[in-house]
Amino acid sequence: MNRIDRFFGLRGEAKVKFLNGEFQVLSPGDFVRCAVTGEPIMLPDLRYWSVDLQEAYSTPEASMQRFLELRDKQATEGL
Repeated sequence: MNRIDRFFGLRGEAKVKFLNGEFQVLSPGDFVRCAVTGEPIMLPDLRYWSVDLQEAYSTPEASMQRFLELRDKQATEGL
């Protein structure tokens, strides 16, 4: 954390438990990271996540990308 972060009160990355339709903040912070892109998602902007995988996604496209990756992985493992 640098001086600017402290000045504006940024607390860094939060630890979150993803539930159906909501999430619970386990460790305070301002953002979580997208599991696909790695970009930070401010908690007020968090809209997409997987309860099963406990992952956050920055966009619906990122969520779909993860879904397709897992589907393809399961298909190749099933051969």
